[in-house]
Amino acid sequence: MTTPLTEDLVTHWQEAADKAATLAEALPWLERYHGKTIVVKYGGNAMTDDTLKKAFAEDIVFLRYAGFHPVVVHGGGPQISSMLDRLGIKSEFRGGLRVTTPEAMEVVRMVLVGQVGRELVGLLNQHGPLAVGLSGEDAGLFTATRTNAVVDGEETDIGLVGEVASVRPEAVRDLVDAGRIPVISSVAPDADGIVHNVNADTAAAALAVALEAEKLLVLTDVEGLFRDWPHSADVIGEISPEELAKLMPTLSSGMVPKMGACLSAVENGVPRATVVDGREPHAVLLEIFTDEGVGTQVLPGVPTKVRTALRAPSKKNEGVRP
Repeated sequence: MTTPLTEDLVTHWQEAADKAATLAEALPWLERYHGKTIVVKYGGNAMTDDTLKKAFAEDIVFLRYAGFHPVVVHGGGPQISSMLDRLGIKSEFRGGLRVTTPEAMEVVRMVLVGQVGRELVGLLNQHGPLAVGLSGEDAGLFTATRTNAVVDGEETDIGLVGEVASVRPEAVRDLVDAGRIPVISSVAPDADGIVHNVNADTAAAALAVALEAEKLLVLTDVEGLFRDWPHSADVIGEISPEELAKLMPTLSSGMVPKMGACLSAVENGVPRATVVDGREPHAVLLEIFTDEGVGTQVLPGVPTKVRTALRAPSKKNEGVRP
Protein backbone atom coordinates (compact mmCIF):
# COMPACT_ATOMS: atom_id res chain seq x y z
CA MET A 1 0.00 0.00 0.00
CA THR A 2 1.37 3.40 -0.98
CA THR A 3 1.64 6.04 1.74
CA PRO A 4 -0.15 9.20 0.58
CA LEU A 5 2.06 12.25 0.17
CA THR A 6 0.92 14.64 2.87
CA GLU A 7 2.09 18.13 3.76
CA ASP A 8 3.64 16.77 6.99
CA LEU A 9 5.57 14.14 5.05
CA VAL A 10 6.90 16.73 2.60
CA THR A 11 7.99 18.92 5.52
CA HIS A 12 9.68 15.94 7.18
CA TRP A 13 11.66 15.07 4.07
CA GLN A 14 12.65 18.70 3.51
CA GLU A 15 13.97 18.93 7.06
CA ALA A 16 15.89 15.69 6.57
CA ALA A 17 17.35 16.97 3.29
CA ASP A 18 18.42 20.22 4.99
CA LYS A 19 20.19 18.24 7.73
CA ALA A 20 21.96 16.11 5.16
CA ALA A 21 23.10 19.23 3.28
CA THR A 22 24.44 20.73 6.49
CA LEU A 23 26.40 17.57 7.26
CA ALA A 24 27.81 17.52 3.72
CA GLU A 25 28.95 21.13 4.07
CA ALA A 26 30.98 20.11 7.12
CA LEU A 27 33.11 17.71 5.06
CA PRO A 28 36.03 20.11 4.33
CA TRP A 29 36.45 20.85 8.05
CA LEU A 30 36.13 17.19 8.97
CA GLU A 31 38.93 16.46 6.52
CA ARG A 32 41.07 19.30 7.88
CA TYR A 33 40.74 18.49 11.57
CA HIS A 34 40.20 14.70 11.64
CA GLY A 35 42.83 13.20 13.91
CA LYS A 36 44.12 16.67 14.89
CA THR A 37 44.29 18.21 18.35
CA ILE A 38 42.19 21.27 19.15
CA VAL A 39 42.79 23.06 22.45
CA VAL A 40 39.79 24.95 23.82
CA LYS A 41 39.96 27.46 26.66
CA TYR A 42 36.60 27.26 28.47
CA GLY A 43 35.48 30.52 30.06
CA GLY A 44 33.06 33.43 30.15
CA ASN A 45 29.28 32.94 30.07
CA ALA A 46 29.78 29.45 28.67
CA MET A 47 30.86 28.30 32.13
CA THR A 48 28.21 30.14 34.18
CA ASP A 49 25.00 29.79 32.12
CA ASP A 50 23.42 26.31 32.39
CA THR A 51 22.18 26.26 28.79
CA LEU A 52 25.58 27.30 27.45
CA LYS A 53 27.37 24.78 29.69
CA LYS A 54 25.27 21.98 28.22
CA ALA A 55 25.83 23.22 24.65
CA PHE A 56 29.58 23.49 25.22
CA ALA A 57 29.79 19.92 26.52
CA GLU A 58 27.81 18.71 23.50
CA ASP A 59 30.18 20.55 21.16
CA ILE A 60 33.27 19.00 22.70
CA VAL A 61 31.80 15.50 22.65
CA PHE A 62 30.70 16.02 19.03
CA LEU A 63 34.31 16.88 18.11
CA ARG A 64 35.55 13.74 19.85
CA TYR A 65 33.06 11.47 18.07
CA ALA A 66 33.84 13.22 14.76
CA GLY A 67 37.46 12.09 15.05
CA PHE A 68 38.99 15.27 16.48
CA HIS A 69 41.15 15.32 19.63
CA PRO A 70 39.70 18.08 21.87
CA VAL A 71 41.60 19.21 24.96
CA VAL A 72 39.94 21.66 27.37
CA VAL A 73 41.72 24.15 29.67
CA HIS A 74 39.63 26.18 32.10
CA GLY A 75 39.84 28.94 34.65
CA GLY A 76 36.97 30.03 36.88
CA GLY A 77 37.15 33.67 37.89
CA PRO A 78 33.45 34.18 38.74
CA GLN A 79 33.29 30.97 40.77
CA ILE A 80 36.47 31.89 42.65
CA SER A 81 35.13 35.35 43.48
CA SER A 82 31.84 33.87 44.69
CA MET A 83 33.57 31.38 46.99
CA LEU A 84 35.96 34.00 48.40
CA ASP A 85 32.97 36.21 49.18
CA ARG A 86 31.16 33.33 50.90
CA LEU A 87 34.21 32.63 53.03
CA GLY A 88 34.77 36.29 53.85
CA ILE A 89 38.20 36.38 52.21
CA LYS A 90 39.12 39.73 50.70
CA SER A 91 39.76 39.67 46.95
CA GLU A 92 41.18 42.50 44.89
CA PHE A 93 42.63 43.02 41.46
CA ARG A 94 45.73 44.93 40.44
CA GLY A 95 46.63 45.48 36.83
CA GLY A 96 43.78 43.19 35.82
CA LEU A 97 45.12 40.24 37.86
CA ARG A 98 43.73 38.78 41.08
CA VAL A 99 45.93 39.31 44.13
CA THR A 100 46.35 35.74 45.40
CA THR A 101 47.42 35.29 49.00
CA PRO A 102 48.23 31.78 50.33
CA GLU A 103 44.75 31.76 51.92
CA ALA A 104 43.11 32.76 48.63
CA MET A 105 45.24 30.22 46.74
CA GLU A 106 43.69 27.39 48.76
CA VAL A 107 40.26 28.56 47.58
CA VAL A 108 41.44 28.98 43.96
CA ARG A 109 42.78 25.43 43.94
CA MET A 110 39.63 24.03 45.56
CA VAL A 111 37.27 25.81 43.16
CA LEU A 112 39.16 25.12 39.93
CA VAL A 113 40.11 21.50 40.57
CA GLY A 114 37.26 20.41 42.82
CA GLN A 115 34.31 22.39 41.49
CA VAL A 116 34.64 23.81 37.97
CA GLY A 117 36.71 20.95 36.60
CA ARG A 118 34.53 18.26 38.16
CA GLU A 119 31.34 19.87 36.86
CA LEU A 120 32.64 19.97 33.29
CA VAL A 121 33.91 16.38 33.50
CA GLY A 122 30.43 15.36 34.65
CA LEU A 123 28.71 17.19 31.79
CA LEU A 124 31.00 15.58 29.22
CA ASN A 125 30.62 12.13 30.74
CA GLN A 126 26.85 12.26 30.37
CA HIS A 127 27.64 11.30 26.77
CA GLY A 128 29.97 8.42 27.58
CA PRO A 129 33.06 7.64 29.68
CA LEU A 130 35.19 10.23 27.90
CA ALA A 131 36.49 13.04 30.12
CA VAL A 132 39.33 12.94 32.65
CA GLY A 133 40.15 15.84 34.96
CA LEU A 134 43.71 17.05 35.46
CA SER A 135 45.43 20.13 36.82
CA GLY A 136 48.75 21.71 35.99
CA GLU A 137 50.11 19.89 39.05
CA ASP A 138 49.51 16.41 37.61
CA ALA A 139 52.53 14.56 36.16
CA GLY A 140 54.45 17.85 35.99
CA LEU A 141 52.13 19.15 33.28
CA PHE A 142 52.84 22.85 33.95
CA THR A 143 55.67 24.52 35.84
CA ALA A 144 54.96 28.10 36.81
CA THR A 145 57.12 31.12 37.45
CA ARG A 146 55.86 33.93 39.63
CA THR A 147 54.77 37.09 37.89
CA ASN A 148 53.93 40.63 38.96
CA ALA A 149 51.31 43.07 37.74
CA VAL A 150 52.19 46.39 36.17
CA VAL A 151 50.24 49.22 37.80
CA ASP A 152 50.86 52.80 36.65
CA GLY A 153 54.05 51.67 34.98
CA GLU A 154 55.47 49.95 38.06
CA GLU A 155 55.70 46.26 38.91
CA THR A 156 53.45 45.28 41.83
CA ASP A 157 53.54 42.08 43.87
CA ILE A 158 50.25 40.19 43.51
CA GLY A 159 51.12 37.05 45.44
CA LEU A 160 50.84 33.51 44.13
CA VAL A 161 50.13 34.36 40.50
CA GLY A 162 52.27 32.70 37.86
CA GLU A 163 52.94 32.21 34.19
CA VAL A 164 53.60 28.88 32.52
CA ALA A 165 57.36 28.45 32.22
CA SER A 166 57.39 24.89 30.86
CA VAL A 167 55.01 22.15 29.74
CA ARG A 168 55.33 18.38 29.94
CA PRO A 169 52.43 17.21 27.75
CA GLU A 170 53.02 13.45 28.00
CA ALA A 171 50.10 12.82 30.38
CA VAL A 172 47.72 14.74 28.12
CA ARG A 173 48.97 12.88 25.05
CA ASP A 174 48.44 9.56 26.83
CA LEU A 175 44.81 10.45 27.53
CA VAL A 176 44.22 11.68 23.98
CA ASP A 177 45.75 8.51 22.56
CA ALA A 178 43.38 6.50 24.78
CA GLY A 179 40.39 8.34 23.32
CA ARG A 180 39.78 10.53 26.37
CA ILE A 181 39.03 14.25 26.65
CA PRO A 182 41.48 15.92 29.06
CA VAL A 183 39.95 18.72 31.18
CA ILE A 184 42.74 20.80 32.74
CA SER A 185 42.53 23.26 35.65
CA SER A 186 44.89 26.22 35.42
CA VAL A 187 46.89 25.91 38.64
CA ALA A 188 50.57 24.96 38.59
CA PRO A 189 53.52 24.58 40.96
CA ASP A 190 56.76 26.50 40.60
CA ALA A 191 60.17 24.82 40.71
CA ASP A 192 59.92 24.64 44.53
CA GLY A 193 56.48 23.00 44.45
CA ILE A 194 54.54 26.11 45.54
CA VAL A 195 51.23 26.15 43.68
CA HIS A 196 50.29 29.30 41.73
CA ASN A 197 47.16 30.64 40.09
CA VAL A 198 47.87 30.64 36.35
CA ASN A 199 45.96 32.56 33.68
CA ALA A 200 43.95 29.98 31.75
CA ASP A 201 44.29 31.81 28.41
CA THR A 202 48.08 31.71 28.48
CA ALA A 203 48.09 28.16 29.87
CA ALA A 204 45.90 27.00 26.98
CA ALA A 205 48.24 28.67 24.48
CA ALA A 206 51.33 27.06 26.01
CA LEU A 207 49.65 23.64 25.96
CA ALA A 208 48.51 24.08 22.35
CA VAL A 209 52.10 24.76 21.34
CA ALA A 210 53.44 21.77 23.31
CA LEU A 211 50.82 19.44 21.80
CA GLU A 212 51.41 20.79 18.28
CA ALA A 213 47.69 21.47 18.11
CA GLU A 214 45.99 22.38 14.85
CA LYS A 215 43.90 25.10 16.46
CA LEU A 216 43.43 27.08 19.69
CA LEU A 217 39.97 28.38 20.63
CA VAL A 218 39.57 30.91 23.45
CA LEU A 219 35.98 31.35 24.65
CA THR A 220 35.06 34.75 26.04
CA ASP A 221 32.09 37.08 26.52
CA VAL A 222 32.65 39.39 23.56
CA GLU A 223 32.03 38.99 19.85
CA GLY A 224 35.69 39.38 19.00
CA LEU A 225 38.28 42.12 18.77
CA PHE A 226 36.52 45.39 18.02
CA ARG A 227 38.50 47.54 15.60
CA ASP A 228 37.74 50.91 17.19
CA TRP A 229 35.72 50.36 20.34
CA PRO A 230 33.63 52.26 21.48
CA HIS A 231 33.45 54.39 18.34
CA SER A 232 32.67 51.58 15.91
CA ALA A 233 30.76 48.30 15.88
CA ASP A 234 33.22 46.77 13.42
CA VAL A 235 34.74 43.45 14.52
CA ILE A 236 38.01 42.11 13.16
CA GLY A 237 37.16 38.69 11.72
CA GLU A 238 40.70 37.70 10.67
CA ILE A 239 44.09 39.22 11.32
CA SER A 240 47.69 38.17 10.76
CA PRO A 241 50.04 37.75 13.74
CA GLU A 242 52.16 40.63 12.44
CA GLU A 243 49.22 43.03 12.41
CA LEU A 244 47.97 41.81 15.78
CA ALA A 245 51.41 42.37 17.30
CA LYS A 246 51.21 46.01 16.21
CA LEU A 247 47.80 46.35 17.91
CA MET A 248 48.72 44.64 21.21
CA PRO A 249 49.99 47.82 22.97
CA THR A 250 46.68 49.54 22.20
CA LEU A 251 44.33 46.79 23.42
CA SER A 252 42.10 47.23 26.44
CA SER A 253 43.05 45.18 29.48
CA GLY A 254 40.33 42.55 29.06
CA MET A 255 41.50 41.57 25.58
CA VAL A 256 45.25 41.51 26.27
CA PRO A 257 45.51 37.97 27.73
CA LYS A 258 43.09 36.53 25.16
CA MET A 259 44.61 38.05 22.04
CA GLY A 260 48.08 37.60 23.54
CA ALA A 261 47.38 33.87 23.94
CA CYS A 262 46.29 33.62 20.30
CA LEU A 263 49.34 35.58 19.14
CA SER A 264 51.75 33.47 21.20
CA ALA A 265 50.21 30.22 19.93
CA VAL A 266 50.44 31.19 16.26
CA GLU A 267 53.93 32.66 16.58
CA ASN A 268 55.06 29.35 18.09
CA GLY A 269 53.66 27.03 15.47
CA VAL A 270 49.90 26.59 16.01
CA PRO A 271 48.39 27.14 12.53
CA ARG A 272 45.41 29.19 13.71
CA ALA A 273 43.92 30.60 16.91
CA THR A 274 40.56 32.25 17.53
CA VAL A 275 38.85 34.26 20.23
CA VAL A 276 35.29 32.89 20.18
CA ASP A 277 32.03 34.47 21.37
CA GLY A 278 31.01 31.96 24.03
CA ARG A 279 27.62 33.64 24.51
CA GLU A 280 26.45 31.88 21.36
CA PRO A 281 25.08 28.37 21.94
CA HIS A 282 27.31 25.83 20.18
CA ALA A 283 29.92 28.53 19.54
CA VAL A 284 32.66 25.91 19.17
CA LEU A 285 30.85 24.14 16.32
CA LEU A 286 29.92 27.45 14.68
CA GLU A 287 33.56 28.51 14.70
CA ILE A 288 34.98 25.27 13.35
CA PHE A 289 32.31 24.29 10.81
CA THR A 290 31.41 27.64 9.22
CA ASP A 291 33.29 30.11 7.02
CA GLU A 292 32.05 33.09 8.97
CA GLY A 293 32.96 31.92 12.47
CA VAL A 294 31.93 33.74 15.63
CA GLY A 295 35.03 35.60 16.73
CA THR A 296 38.44 36.92 15.70
CA GLN A 297 40.86 34.46 14.08
CA VAL A 298 44.63 34.93 14.03
CA LEU A 299 45.96 33.31 10.88
CA PRO A 300 49.35 33.75 9.17
CA GLY A 301 49.38 35.54 5.83
CA VAL A 302 45.83 36.92 5.79
CA PRO A 303 44.80 40.53 5.19
CA THR A 304 42.81 42.03 8.02
CA LYS A 305 39.11 41.28 7.48
CA VAL A 306 36.43 43.37 9.19
CA ARG A 307 32.71 42.70 9.60
CA THR A 308 29.82 44.43 11.31
CA ALA A 309 29.03 43.12 14.79
CA LEU A 310 26.14 40.66 14.97
CA ARG A 311 25.15 41.94 18.41
CA ALA A 312 24.79 45.49 19.69
CA PRO A 313 28.02 46.31 21.56
CA SER A 314 27.78 46.36 25.35
CA LYS A 315 29.97 47.54 28.20
CA LYS A 316 31.72 44.16 28.13
CA ASN A 317 32.80 44.60 24.50
CA GLU A 318 36.45 45.42 24.47
CA GLY A 319 38.92 46.02 21.71
CA VAL A 320 41.39 48.71 20.74
CA ARG A 321 41.48 51.60 23.20
CA PRO A 322 40.31 54.91 21.73
